[in-house]
Amino acid sequence: MPSSAGPSIDTITEGGRVTQVGEGQDADESAPPVMTFGAPTAGEILAERYELVEHINNDSAGRLVWRGVDVVLRRPVAVVLRYPGGDSATEMLQAAVAASRVIHPNLVGVYDAIDEGERAYVVREWVDGQSLRETVTEDPLDPARATAIGAAVASALAAVHATGMVHGNVHPGTVMISDDGRVVLADARTDGDDSQESDVRAVGGILYFALTGHWPHTEAPLRGATAGHGRAAIPDGVRDANGVLAAPRQVRAGVPAYLDDLTMDLLDAEIAPPSSDVLAAELARLDVPADEHFLDNTGPLRFAAETGEEPSPLAAAGGRKVAVGIAGLLAVALVGLLIGISVLGGGDDKDPQTNPVAAPTSSAPAGDAAEPAAVGPIKISRAQIIDPEGDRTEVKNADKVFDGDENEGWETQTYRRAANFGNLKKGMGIWIDLGAERNVKSVQVILSAQGASAQIFSGTKEYPSTRAGDAQLVADYQKRPVGPAFEEHDGTTMTFPGFDAEQKYRYLLFWITELPASDGGYKLGVQEIKVQGS
Repeated sequence: MPSSAGPSIDTITEGGRVTQVGEGQDADESAPPVMTFGAPTAGEILAERYELVEHINNDSAGRLVWRGVDVVLRRPVAVVLRYPGGDSATEMLQAAVAASRVIHPNLVGVYDAIDEGERAYVVREWVDGQSLRETVTEDPLDPARATAIGAAVASALAAVHATGMVHGNVHPGTVMISDDGRVVLADARTDGDDSQESDVRAVGGILYFALTGHWPHTEAPLRGATAGHGRAAIPDGVRDANGVLAAPRQVRAGVPAYLDDLTMDLLDAEIAPPSSDVLAAELARLDVPADEHFLDNTGPLRFAAETGEEPSPLAAAGGRKVAVGIAGLLAVALVGLLIGISVLGGGDDKDPQTNPVAAPTSSAPAGDAAEPAAVGPIKISRAQIIDPEGDRTEVKNADKVFDGDENEGWETQTYRRAANFGNLKKGMGIWIDLGAERNVKSVQVILSAQGASAQIFSGTKEYPSTRAGDAQLVADYQKRPVGPAFEEHDGTTMTFPGFDAEQKYRYLLFWITELPASDGGYKLGVQEIKVQGS
């Protein structure tokens, strides 16, 4: 091993952008130097695969974080290294193994965990960006951005908790924000007495920090940092003379009441919090684009149900009542009215007394069969990228395939080896939900280039947005092809008309098996998907 030591904890350069903080915390100024035996060097290749390129920083636990390259797959990686290995690295390796079992767009992917005795290291996804701690250094975030980040963290925790595990290390340093806006949670821990409830309460801390720039210390100070000490310190939550934490609205103007209430309720030890999946759903409901005015994202949120009211799912899970605002109630009433009109006008009732719309009129003589429903555009309710063999880096931007703008869409990465994704995967695609069972006439897919191969499949159920869930979905849906496949199509528009007129459809899968040549490799963009039917 080289005799020269790598950068020690107390020689980290202050300032600058920190992209891959192990725990999100620099070491305290008083931390002693680490031992140098087993220190890594730039250019060294670990496990005959991971080349160390640049030392990024050290975390408060004495682990070194390096930017590296997987020389087999030629992709950037982060290498979190500790020396010596052995017993001192047991917790780090156990946490990495546990984290690798959960695949989610808002969790940092873990690729490898190796113990060589004199040192141990974890290889994980490289995220270009900053931690939330670094992002909020200058100014707190606007409420909409804070809500989106809270929703992403809660969604990641819901995936972890669904396996029965606990993250145990949620704070502004482990919440990372990539340059393209993706929010990911890193560095799960297994060495504490943490619980799923403490994970959920930590989301309240994330919201509080994002809105105010202060950490409320919901359970304990950040690992390796105390308020007012060292470069790693984050300002403590604002408190009155009695030590009572000030609400975000008292610290900063412009915080909506509903977000203020939710944040403070999550931090209140006297109020039982909801489960992580219920919290994720509630924050997702609040995380609505500003231009979607027909949805209500301003309903006040309280954890106590009122007498005589039936508790909401959030209240049932954690004692919290979701009070839907007037706009939300009006939206529900409007949807109900439209459904009622649709039912009355369906023309399928055999009792003419219950179907006045089907009654004879001057233009429809008695005895004539009802006119078939007119064919027109069917609005796509939602979409999801299906990638059962990928690393989950391509599963974002699915909403762009049905936003009405053909100039923007979703696209694959550039694959270098072959048009059929090389040896990496058999294919990938886009799953769409029509919101309800519909008679479908055709599906038109507008692509960015000629030469792609693809097919449409149908299904009857949803699956989790994970690698395993995607694999189940593809295996299920491929049993039900809709019409023939397009092979190396010579146009940029694929139209699939092979739907059964006697069958109704809700879930469809556009499955891509070959990509056209592009930029020295193979790549495809799906600009828009349009569905016709009744």
